[in-house]
Amino acid sequence: MNKKYNYKNIIKEAMILTLAVGIIAAAVYFFLVPSHTSVSSISGLGIILSNFIPLPLSAITMILNVVLLIIGFLTCGKEFGVKTVYTSIMLPIFLAFFEILFPNFVSFTNSQELDVLCYILVVSVGLSILFNRNASSGGLDIVAKIMNKYLHMELGKAMSLSGMCVALSAALVYDKKTVVLSILGTYFNGIVLDHFIFDHNIKRRVCIITPKEKELREFIIHELHSGATVYEAYGAYNMEKRNEIITIVDKAEYQKLMKFINTLDPKAFITVYNVSDMRYQPKI
Repeated sequence: MNKKYNYKNIIKEAMILTLAVGIIAAAVYFFLVPSHTSVSSISGLGIILSNFIPLPLSAITMILNVVLLIIGFLTCGKEFGVKTVYTSIMLPIFLAFFEILFPNFVSFTNSQELDVLCYILVVSVGLSILFNRNASSGGLDIVAKIMNKYLHMELGKAMSLSGMCVALSAALVYDKKTVVLSILGTYFNGIVLDHFIFDHNIKRRVCIITPKEKELREFIIHELHSGATVYEAYGAYNMEKRNEIITIVDKAEYQKLMKFINTLDPKAFITVYNVSDMRYQPKI
C-alpha cells in the first residue's frame, strides 16, 4: 500500500516538474530566441553559442547542461539530486520538440522589447513552480552552487553574477540595444522571480510589548491558531520589566493581528520583520 502511495507521489511530482520545465522551454523558444537576447539562463548562453556552433539550440543546451551536471557532481557531490538531473535533461528535450513542431518560428509580438518582457513573465512562472518544489532548472543554478562552495559567495549574488556574465556575452554577436536589453532583462527577471517565489512564502515576525499581554496571547493562540513565544524584557531607562510576545504570521494573519492590537492597545510597542525561511515555530 505504501509503495503504491509512493509511486503516486513520484508520478505526481514528475508531472508537476514536467509542466514547469515545459513552461520554461516555451518561454525560451517562443520569446527568448526571437528576441536574440541572452537573459540570465543557460539557454541564453546557448543562443549566443548557436551563432558559432552549427547545432540547434536544443543540442547546445543539452551539451551545456550535461557538462555542468558532471562538473557539479565532481565538485559539489550529490547536492543536486534527481530533480535537477531530470529538469536539466527535460529542458533541451522540450526545446527539440518545439523546434520540430514550430520550425523557423519568428515572433508572436514582432517586438524585441515585448518578447523580453513576455519571456520574463512566463519563465518566472515555471521557475517559481520548480523552486517551490525544491527543484531547479540546472544550468546557472549549478554554476552558482560551485561559486558558493569555492568562492564563498552567497547563492543570490552568484546567480546574479553568472546571469550578468551571460547577458554581457550578447556583445560578442549582437548590437548595443540587444546587449542593454539582455542586461535589463536579467535584472528585472530577478525582481519578478523574487516576487513569485519569496512573496508567496513571506511571513512576518511580529514582536509586541503591551500591558494587555494575556488578551493578546489568547487571541494569537485561539483566533489565529498560531504559536507565540514570550520573553522577559527590561526597559533601559527605568529597568522596568515587561514581557515581549513574538509570533510569526502570514499576510492575512498579520492584518487580523494588527487590527486586534489597534483595538486592544493602540499604544502597544510593535516591531515587524519579514521572514522568508522558517524551519520550526514551537507552540509554547
